[in-house]
Amino acid sequence: MRAFARVARMSDNRVDPSGNTEAFRAFSDHTPQEQSASSRTPFVLGGVAIAFVVVLAVVLYLAL
Repeated sequence: MRAFARVARMSDNRVDPSGNTEAFRAFSDHTPQEQSASSRTPFVLGGVAIAFVVVLAVVLYLAL
C-alpha cells in the first residue's frame, strides 16, 4: 500500500491565495529601525561610575 499526497490544482490561477499579497508584504517587509545612541547613555554612565568606584577603592586600599 502506497500513500501519495494528492495535490489539486487551483481553479483560477489569477486568484491570489493569500488574499492581498501587497498588504502582507508591506506588513512583513519592514526594515528594523536602529536604536538611537541615547539609549546607551545610561549604560555608559553606569560603566564610568563603576570604573571610578573601583579605581577609588584601589587607591584608598594602597594609601592605607
